[in-house]
Amino acid sequence: MNKIQLKNVSKIYNNKVVALDNVSLTVKQGEFIVVMGQSGSGKSTLLQISGLLDACTSGSVIINGNDVSHLDKNKLADIRMNSLGFVFQAFHLNAHLKLYENIMVPMLINDKFKNRAEMQEKAMELIEKVGLTHRKEHYPSELSGGEQQRVAIARAMANDPDFILADEPTGNLDSKNEIMIFEELKKLSDSGKGVLVVSHNDAVIDFADKLYVMKDGVLEEKQNEK
Repeated sequence: MNKIQLKNVSKIYNNKVVALDNVSLTVKQGEFIVVMGQSGSGKSTLLQISGLLDACTSGSVIINGNDVSHLDKNKLADIRMNSLGFVFQAFHLNAHLKLYENIMVPMLINDKFKNRAEMQEKAMELIEKVGLTHRKEHYPSELSGGEQQRVAIARAMANDPDFILADEPTGNLDSKNEIMIFEELKKLSDSGKGVLVVSHNDAVIDFADKLYVMKDGVLEEKQNEK
């Protein structure tokens, strides 16, 4: 089974600010892992290191059995493209591209797709999965916040990654759309993707297979009584 493993990972900024303190965490395919914590607790740093967007000061990051802690930036980019998909609080959609074109963006650097027709076909499949076929020709400004985040989730799936990493994915949404986004992410874990969500939103707890709390850079697993 493919998995992301953090082993005794620490992250120290400027030789004095401890963002992560000897953290170990495993995210397996088919699991919905939630890390709760207040702003500044270290949870976003945890996600960034898990997603190879930042490097740890000490410890190991192992993805699908390979220690990636010391790979060069090109090899890390290849792993991100093939194995990891990201969803952030800000939707990061291109205002000048239609919904389906936004979803196609990650495919442009993937040699797996031979031409635009293949990319568009894949984008349409993903649009259908997140229930936005009726909006495929729309621009981001014509979509609600919840719809924009569903586009971002579809875009994260563009290269069929093993894992989805979501950093405060409902931070800009109302309560109704919060639940909708967590339901979409849960569908992905049910389909076999590994999903890691970092959040301070208690609503996500109901969807967690495993629940952790981050405080002052220390990670602790909690009993999830959902």
